[in-house]
Amino acid sequence: MVTELAGEKAVVKIPRLLRRKYSTVKLREGRGFSIPELREAGLTIADAKKLGIRVDKRRRSKHEWNVEKLKKIARELRENQ
Repeated sequence: MVTELAGEKAVVKIPRLLRRKYSTVKLREGRGFSIPELREAGLTIADAKKLGIRVDKRRRSKHEWNVEKLKKIARELRENQ
C-alpha cells in the first residue's frame, strides 16, 4: 500500500559550484534519500523500496531534516498497513 507520502523526495543542498555567486545555502529537491539517512531512520534499502520510498545510492550526505521526514513517513506508512 503506497500513499502520497512515499513519493516524497529528499531535500538536498545545491553544490558549491552552482551557487558560487550566492552566500546563503540553497536547497533543492533531490533524487531520493541517502543510505546513511535510511540507516539513521532505522530502514534498509529493501524496506524503503517496499514502502515506495525513493533511494539515491550516489548521495553520501546525511541531513537531519531528511532523517526526520523518513521517520515520519515510515511511521505513518506502517500505521496504515
